[in-house]
Amino acid sequence: MGKNTTNRRDFITKTTLAAAGLSLGLKAKSLSAGPNDKIRVGFIGVGNRGSQLLKLFMAQPDCEVAALCDLYEPYLLRDYAKVDKRYTEGFLGKDGRIPKMGETFNGKVKLYNDYRKLLEDKTIDAVCIATPDHWHALQTIDAMKAGKDVYVEKPLTATIYEGRAMVNTQIASGRVAAVGLNRRGNLVYQKLSKIMQAGKIGKLTIGRASHVNNMFPAGIGKMNPDAPPKDFNWDMWLGPRAYVPYRYNIAPYTFRWWSDYSSQIGNWGVHYIDVIRWLMGEKAPLSVSAHGGKYVLDDDSTIPDTLQVTFEFASGSIIMFSDNEANSGAMLPFGEIEIRGTKGTLLADENAYKIVPATHGQFQTWNKLIEAEEFENINRTLDDGSSADSTSTLIRNFLDCIKTRQTPLCSLEEGHRSTSFAHLANIALATTTRLLWDADKEQITNNSEANKLLHYEYRQPYKLD
Repeated sequence: MGKNTTNRRDFITKTTLAAAGLSLGLKAKSLSAGPNDKIRVGFIGVGNRGSQLLKLFMAQPDCEVAALCDLYEPYLLRDYAKVDKRYTEGFLGKDGRIPKMGETFNGKVKLYNDYRKLLEDKTIDAVCIATPDHWHALQTIDAMKAGKDVYVEKPLTATIYEGRAMVNTQIASGRVAAVGLNRRGNLVYQKLSKIMQAGKIGKLTIGRASHVNNMFPAGIGKMNPDAPPKDFNWDMWLGPRAYVPYRYNIAPYTFRWWSDYSSQIGNWGVHYIDVIRWLMGEKAPLSVSAHGGKYVLDDDSTIPDTLQVTFEFASGSIIMFSDNEANSGAMLPFGEIEIRGTKGTLLADENAYKIVPATHGQFQTWNKLIEAEEFENINRTLDDGSSADSTSTLIRNFLDCIKTRQTPLCSLEEGHRSTSFAHLANIALATTTRLLWDADKEQITNNSEANKLLHYEYRQPYKLD
């Protein structure tokens, strides 16, 4: 290492946690990991989802945890005992959204409360980003410009404009960038992608999925503005979003129910829409219409509790998604997605799939056009009931791609296209318009006001370069 690199490392090591990061040790390493080298990964955002990803990365034998970054000090120090009791004893704690932490790291880990300081560390090869959605674009772009490969959680962005900016930076920088749409790594869906592309169930007509989560009657509750915990950097959490006073039902985790920071079609719908469009071979919708609103829940949330969206494609097929925050019960007879074709119907989730032969309608005399088929994934070992191979496979693939420089199973382009569905749905609902979408220009062609919602004005000093 040159003199300047050594001086910077010494400087960072000696600075305080408030200024740059608490040093727990650092080892020098080349940015280019060889086939037998450990890949040094920095983790930006180690709350609920970030802790889950940290555990899965740590299970990979060639991953070394080099650094952690978070703006809430107990998360950074991995100390559950220091977490504010309003989190641990409130609905977040009861719902298990506050991570238990307490991991044992093999080696020394550097701690930061500013991700930009982490990115200055030349010995870090890659970063895992699991911050709130409105931070993904800035952190991913900054990381790639700093020479880091990136694994970033879904939904990829807060706006469609951000997604294209991220893809453009990835192309210009040549970095490996993967998106955590975990069904891309799932054995069932990988098998189905080949079956469906071969035309197993005929001409595809309808794909549909739903998210059901009965939050009646009080949702995320009503809370007045309040001071955040003293060790929670609220201004940094807001980042490019406009300043608003802190509330205990915005962060952590419950930002998913505030339209400035996320949505449930972004949180859950993107998973299902991604896998449906993958299996159906669709890139982007031709038109989008949405119906719904906040009809039931009496809380502070600003997203609909009842939503039905329809995406229409040039191929003549349709994808439908519904979000149900005020009712319960399965929407499908089996699984989490359904795709209908002229010869049969597919029902699937991460654990299994069923293909049911179609039956004839009026004036037709055939019996059946395909045979029934079923498949079960035996790798169901995670505590939350999800398939063990989904996210772990994406992480394994990401680490392999760092070495081979190949495109990950879910690239930024694919993550951007799938996340765009959620943004278009929210824009269609906000403008009460059936939007016509030009997927190549990424513009709405029939509503100039709707185009203004493809991005928002960042709070100073934040900006996309």
